[in-house]
Amino acid sequence: MNLRHMAVVAAMVAYPAGAAAQDVAKPSSPQAIAEPPTTPVRPITVTGSVSVQSDYRLRGVSQSDDRPAVQGSLTIAHDSGLYVGTFASNLAGWGTFGGSNLELDAIGGYKHAFGSATVDAGLTWYMYPGGASKTDYAELFAKLSGTSGPATLLAGVAYAPSQQALGRWYDTGAEAAAGVYTHPGASHDNLYLWGDGGVAVPRTPITAKAHIGYSRGNRGLGPNATSAAPTGAYWDWQLGADYAIRNTPLTVNLSWIDTDISRREAAYLQPSFSKGQDGRGSIAGSTLFASLTAAF
Repeated sequence: MNLRHMAVVAAMVAYPAGAAAQDVAKPSSPQAIAEPPTTPVRPITVTGSVSVQSDYRLRGVSQSDDRPAVQGSLTIAHDSGLYVGTFASNLAGWGTFGGSNLELDAIGGYKHAFGSATVDAGLTWYMYPGGASKTDYAELFAKLSGTSGPATLLAGVAYAPSQQALGRWYDTGAEAAAGVYTHPGASHDNLYLWGDGGVAVPRTPITAKAHIGYSRGNRGLGPNATSAAPTGAYWDWQLGADYAIRNTPLTVNLSWIDTDISRREAAYLQPSFSKGQDGRGSIAGSTLFASLTAAF
């Protein structure tokens, strides 16, 4: 999932204005009527999105067995900069991590603008309801973003302290398939660095986008074959474009996603690290990705 997914995810969360203003008391005198109108107070905003996509790729690796995914997010932000949110997606294949067919993340952080730059820092708790034990883990993140004309840039770092879900409990995928722990109780940390860029194409609803990320963690599989960096260290990238459908909250994305994890390099992870967990192919290979997102 996963340095999943940063966000991953990403990750990453945007907060357009959208919450209703609080009621403002009616004036009680002619003097009050003559005064300038009071600016409505908007201490809380609620935003979110729902998307349908051809695959759920967390840091370049499929969490839905190269199959479609439905995802949703919700964020409640205070005007102080503090916010809480959640993200959910269906899972399949290797991404189920012990039986769960759902990823449910809890997110909390602080976001603040300093001039033309915005800092966003917090924590993501990755949870897999219904799955086996010891698959959940926490990850700290920090992002710095800014705009320059039609371009937006973001740099991020996500760090998961040493936890059992990220440890090397199995040396190989065959051991994971057999269900016999090689190093039960092992713990490890995980680091993910990433950068995103976007350029709006003038006089069009199109935004060209690019992403590159680097993962570093344990070279093995954790309990129930979990792993945030399956081969220990690898790169992932994404090139594509958003198309905002005019007068609607809908955005279409078409991208090419890939990693530098070769089949030979990932062979020791098989059969876990393959579509259908049949030991053939890889769930970290290049793919054409498409999504339709509705934001509110």
